[in-house]
Amino acid sequence: MPLAQLRLDFHSPLGKRHSISPMPSFSLPLSRSANRLRQPILIAAALLAVGLAGALWAQVSGERGIAPVATSADIEVHGIEVNVTGKSPEDARENGWREAQRKAWEQMEGPPITDSRLESLVSAIVVEKEELGPRRYIATLGVIFDRTRAGELLGAGGRRARSAPMLTLPVTISGGTQTLYQMRTPWQRAWAEFQTGGSAIDYVRPTGAGGESLLLTYGQTGRRSRAWWNDILDEFGAADVLMPIAHLERLWPGGPVEGHFIARYGPDSRVLGTFDMRAENEDDLPRMLSQAVRRFDAMFTEALAAGTLTPDPTLSLEAVDLRPEVRALIDAARRAEAAEAAARAAAAEGELPLETGPVVEDTAETTETTPNVASFVVQVVTPDAASIDSALASVRSAPGVRGVSTSSIAIGGTSVLRVTFAGDLPALAGSLRSRGWNVTQGENALAISR
Repeated sequence: MPLAQLRLDFHSPLGKRHSISPMPSFSLPLSRSANRLRQPILIAAALLAVGLAGALWAQVSGERGIAPVATSADIEVHGIEVNVTGKSPEDARENGWREAQRKAWEQMEGPPITDSRLESLVSAIVVEKEELGPRRYIATLGVIFDRTRAGELLGAGGRRARSAPMLTLPVTISGGTQTLYQMRTPWQRAWAEFQTGGSAIDYVRPTGAGGESLLLTYGQTGRRSRAWWNDILDEFGAADVLMPIAHLERLWPGGPVEGHFIARYGPDSRVLGTFDMRAENEDDLPRMLSQAVRRFDAMFTEALAAGTLTPDPTLSLEAVDLRPEVRALIDAARRAEAAEAAARAAAAEGELPLETGPVVEDTAETTETTPNVASFVVQVVTPDAASIDSALASVRSAPGVRGVSTSSIAIGGTSVLRVTFAGDLPALAGSLRSRGWNVTQGENALAISR
């Protein structure tokens, strides 16, 4: 075949084409089928929004919360065991209640009185556990005496000192879960049914219903931030927090229940004490928890009498612009300074009649040679545990420092120290700067950092 016949025949030069005019833009009307597709999408979106709202409501709805019983100042005696007989079941019960009243009066070391007089002092009989037969009555009872009438004979009719309001958070640990108010628990019920009128502790017991189950959780008990705690304490009108923890372990289904109880208090979760108890079965669990609540109350009362159970000074009930711990410490420092000034004024008034010229000169010399020792609040940033130890060692070694104690430790935040210094606040600031600290001086307090 000739080479000329193998040539590709193009109608136009290679790589070129006819110019194309721009495509005009126009919109197509939506068809009826597209409209039919849009409606199910909108309905699905609305159902999704309703479902999310229902999920949020489910977190605060349901059977949550147990309202505490009304507070009464009556005198209560619990755990009285009786085993009596009678001509009939009703007669046996009356004999049992009468014997329980006498035993309760003896436990309180009351003076000898007649049964009729004793019955007039009793407000109620609490049946904790009872077994009634044709002629026998076996029970564990509680007796409540009217404080107004019985107090005159017992010497307990006067007013008693009580603690500051304490927010009470009963924690239940069982089966690997930690529960506070997320569901109703026997431990929460035991605290709700506890009669606090005769206690020296002013318990603030939330119901746990509604949004309280979201606000008060087990995770909150492990927080150290004063800002968080101040918000919660202000919500319930409390000055500090108590955390009675019940760790319940069931040995087998329907079998004994062992309880390990821990008493903690304050935003730093300090331990007051521990104890163990045992219930024979699930039916015996309410009795064990009721006794545990009374043991906790006795433990808190002893701590209050010993001066241990006092509101944390870094917590404040007032809503202020400054950090709550700073405001509380500043107020405490002001009160301490006012007390010292009043003491100096009283001492000066007592020495005024004896003052003479030479005595004034001697006093001036003593003031010049002996500096005043005062206590100041120092805040220090402590990102880790090692920084706390190094800060304490550095502050203790500063010139003029007589002693250092920790008021609050916050790893990863700001810890608060109480520094006893021979001099005034500016002198303490200069002493800390000599140790390489960056010092910010405020009103009766210092903030230091590296």
